[in-house]
Amino acid sequence: MHIYQRIRDLREDADLTQKQVADILYMHTTQYRRYECGDSEIPLDIAIKLAEFYNVSLDYIAGRTNEKLGLTKSSLDEDETVLLREYRTLNEKNQGRLLERLYTLKKYGK
Repeated sequence: MHIYQRIRDLREDADLTQKQVADILYMHTTQYRRYECGDSEIPLDIAIKLAEFYNVSLDYIAGRTNEKLGLTKSSLDEDETVLLREYRTLNEKNQGRLLERLYTLKKYGK
């Protein structure tokens, strides 16, 4: 998904007009419309302001993730974060082994 699609969807989800968002960003409506239509690249400072306003991550606005909290903010607790970090340090073969053990625990650990 392209950045301009994301900012349009966020605006529509918030029931705001292009003019309202342009006013929040202290810019002319025409310029904001260009961002939302993909006619102009969105500067990083504007993308940051939009992310803060909508309470989403830049990763979400950029389309790098479909999670609104993005890749930098997380709903994972401390143990889940440690597990993920350790998983990423394993080579592909050992990641596969770990997943097999996880599935076994899920299946028979009840």
